[in-house]
Amino acid sequence: MCAMTAGGRGKRVLVLEHAPEPGKKILISGGGRCNFTNREIAPDRFLSANPHFAKSALKRYTQHDFVALVEKHGIAWHEKTLGQLFCDGSARQIVSMLLAECAAGHVDLRTGHRVTAITRPDRFVIATDQGEFFAKSLVLATGGLSIPKMGATGFSLDIARQFGLTIQKPRAGLVPLTLGVDDLAWSLPLAGVSLDVIATSQRRRFQEAMLFTHRGLSGPAILQISSYMAEGDALTMDLMPGQKAAAFLLERKAARPNAELKTVLSEILPQRLAQALEPMAMARKPIAELRNADLQRLAHRLNNFPLSPSGSEGYAKAEVMAGGIDTAGLSQRTMEANAVPGLYAIGEAVDVTGWLGGYNFQWAWSSGWAAGMSV
Repeated sequence: MCAMTAGGRGKRVLVLEHAPEPGKKILISGGGRCNFTNREIAPDRFLSANPHFAKSALKRYTQHDFVALVEKHGIAWHEKTLGQLFCDGSARQIVSMLLAECAAGHVDLRTGHRVTAITRPDRFVIATDQGEFFAKSLVLATGGLSIPKMGATGFSLDIARQFGLTIQKPRAGLVPLTLGVDDLAWSLPLAGVSLDVIATSQRRRFQEAMLFTHRGLSGPAILQISSYMAEGDALTMDLMPGQKAAAFLLERKAARPNAELKTVLSEILPQRLAQALEPMAMARKPIAELRNADLQRLAHRLNNFPLSPSGSEGYAKAEVMAGGIDTAGLSQRTMEANAVPGLYAIGEAVDVTGWLGGYNFQWAWSSGWAAGMSV
């Protein structure tokens, strides 16, 4: 995005890509259909030590601008839930679009080039395993630490530190959570069960699907809340979003007095989960024989189910790296390092992390455009 924008302005642009082909993360995104942006882009849906930093780039190159580019290239798309936009066909269409725009701007793209050192006597000298390159401006567009099997590294952070930029502590974002021994004891048989929940932690709430896994919890609601959680933070799940569990159980006690509790719970929860949640002492009793006080306690648990994650699945399963190059050292308008003229940082390398659902792609497009308009 940065290269095609700069190339379109007549700049002489070289892209050094260490992978054998460009856009590998794009190709695997959105189940192979690329969730390329979101209709609901807003600054408050991005995490950063400076929550205002992303506003300028997002305002000047919007989701509507990117959709216009997609349509210019005749790529059919559709909207899924919560404003998420996907290709009708393949994510490869987005890669092809970006490469076509780069070609139109005469961008020199070289794959399979491993950078071995960067120095700056009077201009940037980029040493690679295939020779040296020289440039007045250098853009760090190498992403973060998430999904190392796709070639992700901490390269951008290393170079930023080399040139004196500070780093907000990196961590896995949009990542599945692991559970401790006690929680796994009852949840492990539920692996594969999914349901709509409200996940709450640190005064943040997300209502989407949750998935039980062999190691803990995943699904959109968990990925979203994970970005806001630190080690040791508690997690609360409303297993009946939009319903008062107490009112439901008491109404069923009156309407279906002979039904067992697990049968009643199975009306609103997956059957395996209903069986796991039912207190064993109540297992064989009709709901009419259960005290209202016991049902009230169970209802509170259903609407406020407490969990204590033991950690996360880490960068191997993380959608993004949170944290990164501190925005305090960058211009929010150009993405240029304040103390190092000619050095830019964009995308996931920067301490700006979006929600799940196309937000991080839009940050890549917007920040790339901002730098491309400045170099």
